[in-house]
Amino acid sequence: MYYDQEISSVFEELNTSEKGLSSGEAEKRLEEYGKNELKEKEKVPVFRLLLSQFKSVLIAILIIASIVSALLGEAIDAVVILFTVFLAGILGFVQEYRAEKAIELLKSLTSPEAVVIRNGTEKKIPSTELVPGDILLLQTGDRIPADARIIKEYNIKVDESSLTGESVPVQKTPDSLPADTSEADRKNMVYAGTAVAYGRGKAVVTTTGMKTSFGELAGLLGTIERSRTPLQESLDKFGRWIGAATLVIVAFVAVLGVFSGFPPLDMFLWGVALAVAAIPEALPAVVTVGLGLGVRRMVKRHALVRKLPSVETLGATNIICSDKTGTLTQNKMTVEKIYVNGKVLKVTGVGYSPEGKFLKDDSDKGGSDKGGSEKSDSKVPENDSNLWVLLLGAALCNDSNIYKEDGWKITGDPTEAALVVAAAKAGLEKSELDRKYPRLAEIPFSSESKRMTTFNKLEDGPENFLDSEYVAFSKGAPEVILGSCTKILLNGEIKDLTSEQKQEISEQVKELADQALRVMAFSFRPLEEGFSPEKVSTGEVPAEKVEEYMVFSGLTGMRDPPREEVKAAIKTCEDAGIKTVMITGDHKITAAAIARELGILKENDLTLTGSELDNLDENEFENRVERVSVYARVYPAHKLRVVEALKKKGYVVAMTGDGVNDAPALKAADMGIAMGITGTDVSKEASSMILTDDNFASIVSAVEEGRNIFKNIKNFITYGLTAHIGEVLIVLIAILGWQILPLLAVQILWINLITDGLPPMALSVEPPDRGLMKQKPRNVEEGLITRREIAAGFGLGGLIAAQALIVLIWALDSGFSISKLQTMIFTLVVFSEMFNAFNWRSDRYSVFSLGLFTNKALVYAVLTTVILQLMVVYVPFLQFAFRTVPLSLSEWGIILALASTTLISMEVVKYLSLRRNADQKEAV
Repeated sequence: MYYDQEISSVFEELNTSEKGLSSGEAEKRLEEYGKNELKEKEKVPVFRLLLSQFKSVLIAILIIASIVSALLGEAIDAVVILFTVFLAGILGFVQEYRAEKAIELLKSLTSPEAVVIRNGTEKKIPSTELVPGDILLLQTGDRIPADARIIKEYNIKVDESSLTGESVPVQKTPDSLPADTSEADRKNMVYAGTAVAYGRGKAVVTTTGMKTSFGELAGLLGTIERSRTPLQESLDKFGRWIGAATLVIVAFVAVLGVFSGFPPLDMFLWGVALAVAAIPEALPAVVTVGLGLGVRRMVKRHALVRKLPSVETLGATNIICSDKTGTLTQNKMTVEKIYVNGKVLKVTGVGYSPEGKFLKDDSDKGGSDKGGSEKSDSKVPENDSNLWVLLLGAALCNDSNIYKEDGWKITGDPTEAALVVAAAKAGLEKSELDRKYPRLAEIPFSSESKRMTTFNKLEDGPENFLDSEYVAFSKGAPEVILGSCTKILLNGEIKDLTSEQKQEISEQVKELADQALRVMAFSFRPLEEGFSPEKVSTGEVPAEKVEEYMVFSGLTGMRDPPREEVKAAIKTCEDAGIKTVMITGDHKITAAAIARELGILKENDLTLTGSELDNLDENEFENRVERVSVYARVYPAHKLRVVEALKKKGYVVAMTGDGVNDAPALKAADMGIAMGITGTDVSKEASSMILTDDNFASIVSAVEEGRNIFKNIKNFITYGLTAHIGEVLIVLIAILGWQILPLLAVQILWINLITDGLPPMALSVEPPDRGLMKQKPRNVEEGLITRREIAAGFGLGGLIAAQALIVLIWALDSGFSISKLQTMIFTLVVFSEMFNAFNWRSDRYSVFSLGLFTNKALVYAVLTTVILQLMVVYVPFLQFAFRTVPLSLSEWGIILALASTTLISMEVVKYLSLRRNADQKEAV
C-alpha cells in the first residue's frame, strides 16, 4: 500500500519518477482510472425531468378535466386544455433545465486545481485530471485532491480532521513505515479531502476518485442533496397562502354559478382554470432561473457565487471587511527602496518586469533597464558586497519566482516575488542562484514567527568573505529580524551591532513605513561547525538556535499600489450605505496611509492593531467597533472577533479572506468572500462567493448585481401577482353581478401561460436602476412580498378588473354576442398585462426615463406575446379552439386605450412618489 515501501519502490510500482508523467501517459491513465472525482447521485434524465413537470395536483386536475370534456363530447376543449398543459410543461422544463445548466456551470467554475509536475515542469491542472503517478506539489493552505505518498517535505503538517476527526495537524515524513502501521498513523501518506496546515512538500499520487480514503467514505455516506433557498421557501409559502384563499373563492363562485344556471361541466372546467390562473405555481421555477441568470452575469463581473441563497444576502450587506493586499491594491508588490550599508537606494521599475536601476542621490547607482540580460557584475556595482549579500539572501530565502509568458508573471507570494524581481534587476536570477547555491534545509514562515530561514551551501563568489561553507539566510518582520541580530554587515565586514545602530535602523523602518512602504528586514549567519543543515533538518540542532546571533544585512521597502478603480468603488459603497473596513497584516502606519489614500480612513475613524485588540475586553471592543476603519498587524483569529462583534451590532457583514486560517471568519460572516487567484482551496470552500480577479471593485459589482437580482425578482413577482388577482376579480365580479362568464377556461389557461412565461424571464435580466447604489441596504428581515407589493398587486389587479368591467358593460349595451364580449375581455387582459410588464422594469423610475429599448429581451417577449394573441384572435383553427371572433379597429381602439391606463396610472404613481421624495430631501 505504498506507505511501507521505499520511495524508489513506489516510483517503480507506479511507473513514474520525480520528473512526473508525460502528457501522453497522463491521458492514457486518465482513460484507465477515470476522473479524480467523487461519484454523484445519478442525474435525472432529460425525459424524466420533462415528465416531472406534469406531476403537480393542478396539472392532474387539468388532465382529468380534459378527459371529462372528451367523454362529454367537448373534443375541442379537451384538445386545447391538453395542448395548454403541454406548453406549460415545456415552459417549466425549459426553466428547470436552464437552472440546472447554470448550477453545473457554477460547479465547473469552482472546481479546485492542483499543481503537478508534467513533462518535467510545474503545471496547474484541474484536480479532476489527476492520475496515479502524478507528482503533486503541496503548500500551506492547499486542499489535498488525492491520496498520495510524501516523497519530499519541508516541515509539512496536514490537517486531517475532515477524515479522522483529529484536530491537531499531523507532521508528515517521507520515510517508509512498518507494514502493520494503522491508517491514522501513516505519516508518509496524505489523503484527499485533508488540508496542508503548514510547510510544503512533494508527493506522488497513489489513488484517485472513489478509491481514495475519502472516496470510500463518500460511498458510504452518499451524495449531498442541494438545499432549497430561503427565497424558494418564501415563494412556496406565499403560493400556498394565495392558493388556499383562491381555491375557497373559486369553489364558492363555481357552486354559485351552477345555482345560477351555468352547466356543471362548464363551471368545473372554469373553476379548475381559474384556480390554475390564480395560483402562481410557476414562480419558484422562474425565480430559480432568475437567480441562475443573475449568477451567470455576476461571473462576467468576476464574482462567482457558490451558494444561491447568498444572492439574497448581497442586497443587505452594509459592511465589507476587506483584506488590503491584492484586493484593494494591484497585488504587484514592487521594491522601491533598499536600506543597505547605512544608505537608502531607490529602485526604479514597477510590477514584475525585472527592469530597473539602483539610484542614490538621483544618480545612476549601476545597472540598466534591460533586466536580467546582462551579467551579474554589470548589474551590481563593483565592491558593493553589502547590496550583493542582501539581494542574494532575498532571492535564496524565497519560494517565489518570475517567468515570462504574455508578459512577466509570478509563482508564489507577491511579496516574495517582488524580492526576486529586485534581485533580477541586479542580474541575480533566482533559477541560476538556486542551482549554484542549493537549499539544504529551511524553517518555513509562519504567522507566529513572522520570519523564514533557509540553509544554503555556498561556492566561490563575492560572498566568500563569509568564510563558511553553509550560510543561513533570514527574512521577515523588522522587529523580529532586528531582535535576533547581534552583528551587522558594514562596508563588506561583519561588525558588532550597537544599540545606536539598532535605533538608527528602527528609525529607518518608521521612515519607510511613513511612506506607505511595506518594510522587510534581512539577516544571515555563517554556520559554524556543529550547525550543519543536516543536523538542523533532523532536529539534532533546534531550528530556533540557528536563528540567534544573526548578522543584519539591510531593509527593503516595497509598495503594492492601490488599484485605480478601487477608490471609485469605495465611494460607490459609501453612497450605497456600505462601510468599508480594511483588515491587514501590514504595519499600522502603512495600512493607515493606504486607507487614507483610498478614502477608507476618515478624520474621526479609529485604527486598531491586533495587539491593541487583544487588550480590549468584549464590551470595550463592541463600543469601538463601529468607529474602526482599519485593523493592522492582525492574525486570522482577530478577523473572527471583528465579524462577531459587528454581527452583534446588527450589521450584515461581508468578509474577504485567502488563507486556510481565514476559513472560520469566512464561515462566520454573512457573506464569506474568497480570493480566486491567491486564495487557498480551504478558504474557497468556506466562502459563499469567490472573486475571480481578487479585486475589491468586483465585490461592489457583486453587491450591485445582488441588489438588482433581488429587485428584479420582487418586480416580476408583483407583475405576476397583478395578473392573477386581476383574473380572479374579473370573473368573480362578472358572475356575481351579471351571471356572465367573461372568460372561458381555455382563455384563462392561455392568459396564465403567456403572462407567466416570457415577460417574467425578460424582467429577470433587467439592468440595474441608475439609483440602485444610491439606496441604503435593504432590511435583511424584509421578505419578498411586503405590504407594498400586495398593495400594488391589488391596485393594478383591481384596475385590470375595472377595465374588463367597462368592456363588459359597453359590450352588453351594444348588444354584442357573448363570444365577442369574451374575446374583447380576453384580449384586453393580455394587452393590459403586456403594458404592465413595462411597469415592473422598475418600481421607482419611469419606463421612459429608463429607455424603452434598454431591455430588448422584454421588447421581444412582449412582441412575441402580442403576435401569439393576434394569432389566437385571427387564425381560424385557433379561433375555433379558443372560442374567439375577429375584432374591428374601433374595438381595438377601445382595448388599447383601456389597456394603456395600466402603464399610465403606474407612471403617475412613480412621478408623484419621486416628487414627494425630492420635496422631503429639500425640506431636510
